[in-house]
Amino acid sequence: MSLPPDAIAAIPRILDFLTLSERLKLELRHSWLSDGRQESVAEHCWQMALMAMLLHRHLSCPTDLGHCLKLVLVHDLVEALVGDIPFFETGDRRAMKRQREQAAILAIERMLTGDLGQEIRGLWEEFEDRATPEAQFAGALDHLEVQVQHNLADLATWQPVEHELVYWKMNKPCAHDPFLAAFAQAVAARAEAKMLAGGIDIDAVKQRVAVSR
Repeated sequence: MSLPPDAIAAIPRILDFLTLSERLKLELRHSWLSDGRQESVAEHCWQMALMAMLLHRHLSCPTDLGHCLKLVLVHDLVEALVGDIPFFETGDRRAMKRQREQAAILAIERMLTGDLGQEIRGLWEEFEDRATPEAQFAGALDHLEVQVQHNLADLATWQPVEHELVYWKMNKPCAHDPFLAAFAQAVAARAEAKMLAGGIDIDAVKQRVAVSR
């Protein structure tokens, strides 16, 4: 059976896209694994997807898991072109982040054939806007996964600012759902226990958070 021309034309575009997306396996994040190796963006996305499967059935608002998984898969695709920028980074890279990522998603859209390229861009924009239940869930997972991974890494890999993030960074993204809020509290409790075991003065950390927030 012969293939339609549009399917044949899609093959080299998809292969080029996969060549680009492979960079996410190489792009390293400011997170370390339990064996001391730095985490890649692709590994972060995979763990988010697994968390989505485990957590979605407990959400108070019905959420389409398949659609959420699509959001998780594409939410960091732009980092194949612009790289990962840690949450707490300041300076020109942070200031230009939104502009550079918007240019990157348009470039990615152009790589693929019409409908597929538009779908990828639409999913990325939906994740950024957080206007749907699926995007809100994926956004919460993006924050939760970071702290879950930090809890598994050696405390020596944490920067001082990351001690403070334990007490507020997950709160707003998870506040829309009771289960996610409870899950965030459990993740924060494990982080606090890790800091206490490592000799961190958590009362001082909480004081700094109270002053800065």
